[in-house]
Amino acid sequence: MRKIFTLILSLCTIKAYSQSYSGTVYDPEKRPLQEATIYNLRTGAHTHTNETGAFRLKDGKEGDTLKVSHVSFKTQLVVLDKLSQQIILIPSNLELNEVAITSSIKHLNIISDIDLKTNPVKSSQELLRKVPGLFIGQHAGGGKAEQIFLRGFDIDHGTDINISVDGMPVNMVSHAHGQGYADLHFLIPEIIENIDFDKGPYHADKGNLATAGYVAFKTKDRLDNSSITLEGGKFNTYRTMGMFNLVNDDKQSAYVAADYQMTDGYFVSPQNFNRINLMGKYTAYMPNNDKLSVSVSHFNSKWDASGQIPQRAIDAGLITRFGAIDNTEGGNTQRTNINLQYIKHADANTFVRSTAFYSRYDFELYSNFTFFLEDAENGDQIRQKENRSIFGFESELNKSFYPGGNPLELKAAAGLRNDAANDIELSHTVNRKTTLEQLKLGDINETNLYAYASAEYKAGKWLINPAVRVDHFKFDYVDKLAAAYATQTQNKSIVSPKLNFLYNPSNKIQYFLKLGKGFHSNDTRVVVAEKGLATLPAAYGADLGLVWKPLPKLVLNTALWYLFLEQEFVYVGDAGVVEPSDKTTRKGIDLGARYQLGKWIFINGDFTYTHGRSNEAVKGEDRIPLAPVVTAAGGVSLHHPSGINAGINTRYLGHRPANEDNSIVAKGYCVSDANVSYQYKQFTIGVITENIFNTAWNETQFATESRLKNEAAPVTEIHFTPGTPFNVRGMLTYRF
Repeated sequence: MRKIFTLILSLCTIKAYSQSYSGTVYDPEKRPLQEATIYNLRTGAHTHTNETGAFRLKDGKEGDTLKVSHVSFKTQLVVLDKLSQQIILIPSNLELNEVAITSSIKHLNIISDIDLKTNPVKSSQELLRKVPGLFIGQHAGGGKAEQIFLRGFDIDHGTDINISVDGMPVNMVSHAHGQGYADLHFLIPEIIENIDFDKGPYHADKGNLATAGYVAFKTKDRLDNSSITLEGGKFNTYRTMGMFNLVNDDKQSAYVAADYQMTDGYFVSPQNFNRINLMGKYTAYMPNNDKLSVSVSHFNSKWDASGQIPQRAIDAGLITRFGAIDNTEGGNTQRTNINLQYIKHADANTFVRSTAFYSRYDFELYSNFTFFLEDAENGDQIRQKENRSIFGFESELNKSFYPGGNPLELKAAAGLRNDAANDIELSHTVNRKTTLEQLKLGDINETNLYAYASAEYKAGKWLINPAVRVDHFKFDYVDKLAAAYATQTQNKSIVSPKLNFLYNPSNKIQYFLKLGKGFHSNDTRVVVAEKGLATLPAAYGADLGLVWKPLPKLVLNTALWYLFLEQEFVYVGDAGVVEPSDKTTRKGIDLGARYQLGKWIFINGDFTYTHGRSNEAVKGEDRIPLAPVVTAAGGVSLHHPSGINAGINTRYLGHRPANEDNSIVAKGYCVSDANVSYQYKQFTIGVITENIFNTAWNETQFATESRLKNEAAPVTEIHFTPGTPFNVRGMLTYRF
């Protein structure tokens, strides 16, 4: 008995203290590489690096060979000669046969990494299109945030998607124009390093509005080189962009970037669009992989707009497709951001990531959706206006343990966000000059305190990720049109558990099951008016799917998914009213493929199908207005060593119901864009085209009741903003 006990104790001791190999993966400039894949050729064990480039691989021993790979870096074989060492990867052309599927919670980022390398974005509008299945539409002269569609949601401008840049939220809660308003136009596309995204409410670090999904952009810490870009094209369109290295060594980096755009647009009434973006970023690389980054950015935009037009006005010959009923729409907006990020290592297994940000935001928008429905003499033009300060911070503790030799990564964080929106206004105006009546005017102060904890436990080929998030909101509103001063206040908390399972039988396939609860908050004005009713409607989701490499140069991804929303209950900023709606259920399938043909040609495609219904409505009247049913997107890109790069991309959005009984239909569209460029030494010259087949398509559509001048009665029908006709612009870039 004693011998048996000794043997068992010895085996347990060997298991508990089995050797593991750790290290850090860098690029040649000693920047840590996140999501690099490390594969042990002897044991088949594999893992990935965290945001500091660090990893730990179980059962490593001297003499083992590790295969280390990362998108757009040359795969390297490393022979272990010690238990911890640094690995430096050399940049190279993307090779899909070198891409490995690892057990990472951010498993879909491999898709955005491939897409960014094979088909870089050409404008800020294209940034969100890098999320498979996400569609956008512009309907106010190019200056307003885009309308977003994802997973059977008409997300409006951001009600059900959480968007951030370097940990700083983009969404505006309790916004003058709509809940979750997310204007990404302050982001210069050329400074994007990577895009982190997922669909569904499955991540504890993504809180308010992360129901259909989230998108997190990360900007570059340093530039490969300085550059100047000039663009010019149809409709008096011009753009100039410059990025300039100030410091770039192994201890620090700093750069500034500037982007100026102007266009008259393709409408009969010129847009007179102008936008300027400025950004500067400084990063200090300190001992022990500590890092401090500080960025400052500012953007300012002004535009005129033709707005949405009714089909009957075109049919009657009153206007063309690119005409306007009220051509005095438009607006101006600006945002200034200060963002600080700091990663501090306590020891080899512990680091703290902290973020603090401040934004100053101003917004003014003039719209006319119903023309002369309410005011037959002056028209129905409205002004929505606000000025806002946003402050927030978050600190996240990351700790690694190795019980029994199996990695266990714990995260625990706490944070705060405060929005103070002053003089948030809805007024009836004429010609953007005369205010006829102030319909709504007040001050909003909304505070969100939160904390979350998450664990990632790897047991063999399994990764188990339980997590929980707690949010507390305080809503304050002062109605400045009320007879007496009073602060209306409501408080509400919500707990959001998550549980994800990932199974990796090899580095060629990963299965996943994701379960989670999320929520979106409602507008402060709604919350106080309804005495806290349905303040934080919850969303419950499930995803079952896989990421698979059946062939060396083919990556497939698919998911069957389900999402239940307690209430789609939003503040309709355009009318200044509360519009609650029923419980809804959405379910569908996502399919995607990325394929490399030979060495230079890359093919991508995505398809989604969604079935969405209102749970409490009568059958036949239970459609979710403007919810996409079928979407598809795909393209082919060529990257030749001679310097020739070219691509063609097509996107398809199918017909969708514009009202609950589907008696009014928003027409689908299929649009193709193309580009070609040639790089010679420091110069790149190119041509970018939109809608190469000159398709007549409607970019955004709504079923709206309106009345034209001198019409006897109002009419409810499709109102739309036409999509761009054939458009072309030339581009010249010089790098130095």
